[in-house]
Amino acid sequence: MIRYNSGETEESHRPIQKLKGVVPSVEWPIIEPLIERVNALKSEKNAVVLAHNYQTPEIYHCVADFVGDSLQLAVQAQERDADIIVQAGVHFMAETSKLLCPEKTVLIPSLEAGCSLASSITGEDVRKLKNKYPNVPVVTYVNTSADVKAESDICCTSANAITVVESLGVERVILLPDEFLSQNVAAMTDVEIIAWKGRCEVHERFTAGELRAVRGSTPDLSILAHPECSPEVLEEADFAGSTSALIEYVREKRPEKVMMVTECSMSDNVSAEIGEGVEFIRPCNLCPHMKTINLQNIIESLELMRYEVTIPEDIATEARGAVQRMVDLGLKGQNFEGGTMKDIVVEDSLSLSSMETLSQ
Repeated sequence: MIRYNSGETEESHRPIQKLKGVVPSVEWPIIEPLIERVNALKSEKNAVVLAHNYQTPEIYHCVADFVGDSLQLAVQAQERDADIIVQAGVHFMAETSKLLCPEKTVLIPSLEAGCSLASSITGEDVRKLKNKYPNVPVVTYVNTSADVKAESDICCTSANAITVVESLGVERVILLPDEFLSQNVAAMTDVEIIAWKGRCEVHERFTAGELRAVRGSTPDLSILAHPECSPEVLEEADFAGSTSALIEYVREKRPEKVMMVTECSMSDNVSAEIGEGVEFIRPCNLCPHMKTINLQNIIESLELMRYEVTIPEDIATEARGAVQRMVDLGLKGQNFEGGTMKDIVVEDSLSLSSMETLSQ
């Protein structure tokens, strides 16, 4: 039986203490036994939990062995000395860990942990794009399936997208599948970007008008935006960068009031880390896919060794190469400041189908 530790011995060392001010203490008797069970299972099975920045605070602060953005998690997957990786994130992240650690068992606690970007494009779509734009390198955001990565020359994250695009030394690249990220990268480089009409269902809902309204009612507010938001949203923000860059901004600048224009749990997790002194204004959007991961299904994943991630070897070999080329570039990233917006070509399944019809 899992029991709640209501005693006060070694109170400050209980992991759940990290949730003060973020998770109501009335919920602790439910959460703490689950935290203890996850951590016990990790020790028993030589497992680690890799958690994305969008995970809930009880996962992020109390059971994760490493937290970070997509690129950081990809690197940590390689560096962790464990037999089992539990990916507290979405499916493409678990696939990426499996690509880089084929000898390890990678588990995803929920089969519902998908991604609107990953589902917006297929490997067949990429093959059609390559036919339409021969000899143009394909840079694929990690928020894609292994099938899509296998058709790519190199992967990128929001942290290093500009760096990756410019590292190729070409005049034009295909950057997939996030339309807004592609527009924001195009504003920061002279490389011509061909984009795909995919969007993050969390970030596309933010609007420039919403940001102006919040700023108008909140004096001295610092607005930080993720580059999966529209260019109009980034223009209203004081700073734009990857999830790791947004976190670092708050750590270093410690603004009096801050709005993080990204997934809701980011503010909760940074607030729990930073403590008092920074007020988080929380108009935000939840990722329904990330929120399918919870302490209970992490326990079940480890107890039952349930939902192991596997990738066909022919796909894995090609996809691994694209991810590894990104990792080999290092963690250096670039933020989205001072760019100049440009018109770019945005393809989709319909435009590719029209091309095929004309060629027949």
